[in-house]
Amino acid sequence: MPVAQVIRRFRDLGMPLEEVKSVLDAPDVASRNQVVVTHLERMESQLSETQSTVASLGALLERPATPIVVEYQSVPALSTLAIAEPVTVDDLEEWWVEAFGELYRVLSGAGMEPAGPGGALYPNELFELEKGEVVVFVPVVGDIAPSGRAAPLQIPATELAVTVHEGSFAELDQAYGALGTYVAERELGVEGPIREHYLVTYSHTEDESQHRTEVCWPVFHTPTAAPPLTGSSPSPSGRSQGRGG
Repeated sequence: MPVAQVIRRFRDLGMPLEEVKSVLDAPDVASRNQVVVTHLERMESQLSETQSTVASLGALLERPATPIVVEYQSVPALSTLAIAEPVTVDDLEEWWVEAFGELYRVLSGAGMEPAGPGGALYPNELFELEKGEVVVFVPVVGDIAPSGRAAPLQIPATELAVTVHEGSFAELDQAYGALGTYVAERELGVEGPIREHYLVTYSHTEDESQHRTEVCWPVFHTPTAAPPLTGSSPSPSGRSQGRGG
């Protein structure tokens, strides 16, 4: 097969030029096939992510609005072990998994148990500019020394509008959209990061239908109880894959 035709076919499959060159320069059939298989596996992964995103967007457009329960919480300051780093939307999931793994390893090495469910803080810049400083944390009681990227962090007290998402992370954007609509319609929102608390994750059960995530929006506190919301809108959150914490 002419080299130009080989290049065109692989480029049609989205293979980067560097990988096409590796295929052409492969010393043997096994090496060549490994490059091709690696690219096909990456394409399958991207296809799976795209299908999940399409399904989630379709649900937002087609599924009847389901009421959500919103609760106001005055959350006290929290002592945590945390990792805070600038992260892009594209790198968020991999970074999230690695960061939580590191936090729990540091706690285990120090002989300490978490004092509550893990959580994360997501700044507005992450959604608006697709990059921002993300904080993942695990509550602790007592002093713990910094280790690697993990360091003690005092998270300030805040007031939050909170809803609980039941199910996989692939549909978490629906909870974001519904809660964001609720806050915007009542003009309650204030500056500050959106918070997530991971109540039930893969570390508890592999059954995603049992997973529970609190989505928390910073608000100006009002004493009025929050009624269920009956509408929703899409969210800027692009995270779709399952995570464990």
